[in-house]
Amino acid sequence: MTDLIACLSSGEKSWAHVSRLIKEQEWKKIFLITNDFGRQNFKTEKNAEFIVVDFQKPVFELIEDIKSGLKGKLTDLEVALNIVSGSGKEHMAILSALLKLGVGVRLMAVTKDG
Repeated sequence: MTDLIACLSSGEKSWAHVSRLIKEQEWKKIFLITNDFGRQNFKTEKNAEFIVVDFQKPVFELIEDIKSGLKGKLTDLEVALNIVSGSGKEHMAILSALLKLGVGVRLMAVTKDG
């Protein structure tokens, strides 16, 4: 099992994708990078930790916020990453933070076939 990191941004339609990915796989830990709205409104049956950031900040500040939110919490040298939700700026910040933390990234998504 590996840790899952998912971007959970605006666009609640993409939340269904993230919810399904959480539900259909076994994860060691689940981290959701989101804002206050996401933390208050996204529901999941599995235990997930919300890393709450302000997506309006400049990208370099987002990188540091995400990095500090994840530092010391990841359980392996590789993580599963889902970036279906969110913008390019948010995706860049998450990917940069993960690389600065020294972990490898495996992109994960679900399809209609699983």
